[in-house]
Amino acid sequence: MTTTATCAVVRETGGPFRLEQVELSGPRPDEVLVEVVASGLCHTDLLVRDSRPDSLPAVLGHEGAGIVRETGSAVREVGAGDKVVLSFPSCGRCRRCRTGWSAYCDSIAQLKFGCCRADGSVATTDLDHRPVGDHFFGQSSFGTFCVANARSVVRVPDDTDLRIAGPLACGVQTGVGAVLDVLRVTPGSSVAVYGTGSVGLCAVMAARLCGATTIVAVNRRASRLELAAELGATHLVSPEAVDPVEAIREATGGRGVDFALETTGVPTVLTQAVRSLDSLGTCAFVGTAPPGATGGIVMLEAMTRGLTVRGVLQGDSTPSQMIPRMLTLHQRGLLPFDRLITHYSFDEINRAASDCVSGDVVKPVLLMSGGPA
Repeated sequence: MTTTATCAVVRETGGPFRLEQVELSGPRPDEVLVEVVASGLCHTDLLVRDSRPDSLPAVLGHEGAGIVRETGSAVREVGAGDKVVLSFPSCGRCRRCRTGWSAYCDSIAQLKFGCCRADGSVATTDLDHRPVGDHFFGQSSFGTFCVANARSVVRVPDDTDLRIAGPLACGVQTGVGAVLDVLRVTPGSSVAVYGTGSVGLCAVMAARLCGATTIVAVNRRASRLELAAELGATHLVSPEAVDPVEAIREATGGRGVDFALETTGVPTVLTQAVRSLDSLGTCAFVGTAPPGATGGIVMLEAMTRGLTVRGVLQGDSTPSQMIPRMLTLHQRGLLPFDRLITHYSFDEINRAASDCVSGDVVKPVLLMSGGPA
C-alpha cells in the first residue's frame, strides 16, 4: 500500500524546505501510518538542514502530533483513530532500552539522524521515484502523513489538542524531565537556568512546580527574560549587563545555586553554569554543542566543592510515561507550555524556520492543512 502526502523536503545543505508531493510505502509490521495534524520545529531540525549533508535529501521534523490511520501487523499499543504524539526512537533491544533508559539507546544516533530505517531503507519516494530520507527521529513529521516507528508513537487522550501537543515530544520533555527527574529539584532550593528558549522556559516552569524559591533565568534577550518572569523566574540576568556568575551569587547570599541547567550548547556558558553552583551542587547540560567542542571545568574547584556535572538527553524520559504526565500537569494549569507556541501554516515553514533562528518566536508549530485537531 502507498499513501500520497505533501512533505517539506530539504535537498541541499542550508537549502529551503520545499513542499513536494511524495509517496509513502508501508507501514511495515513495526510501523504506524500517522496523519500529521501539527509538528513543532526546533533548532535540531535546522542543525541537520545546515550541517549534515549525508542525511539529505530528507524530510525532517521530530515533534509530530496526529491521528493513526493504519498500523503494522505487530503493533499493539495504538490503533487506527488514536490520537498520538511522536517522540524519539529507540531499538528496544539493547541494554539501555531493556533497563528503562531508552534515551541512551545504543543505536540512538543512527535512529535519530540517519534519516532511514535501521536497515537503511526509506518509506518515501518523490514523483521521479527517487528515495527521500525519512524516519528522522523515527518519524519525519514535516508532512501531511508520515510512517513512524511504533516505538516513537505515544497514545494520548481523545480530548488532547493536537495543535499544541507536538512539542511535548522533545523540547518540553527535555526541560521538564531535566528538572523533575534528573536534577530532582527540591522545595525551597535554588535553580539557575542558562538559556530561555523552549527547553529553558519549560525548565523554569518545572522548577516553580517543584517549589524552588530562587529561580534565576539567564538570557541576552529582554523579551525572553520577561516571559521567564511570568512563568516563574524570581531573578533575571542578562549576560550583556552583568557577569552571570556574580549575579547568581548575589541572588543567593554569596553561596551559588543548588542546581543549574545549561541549555545553549555554548562551552563557555557551561563553564559559567558550573561556577554558579553552591558546594555539592549539580549542573545538567542539554544544549547541543558542535562535535569536538569541550567545556572548561575548573577541576580542583569541582572536586573540592563536591560538584556534579552530567549530560542529559531528552530529560532522561521514557516518552510513553512522560508525555501523559506532562499533559496532566498542563490540564491542571501547572505546565502552561502552550504559551511558548506560535502557529504557522505548513506552507509558511521557511518563515517559521527564520523566526526560530532569529529568536522572534520561542516554539514554532506548523499546522498541516485540513487536519483535524
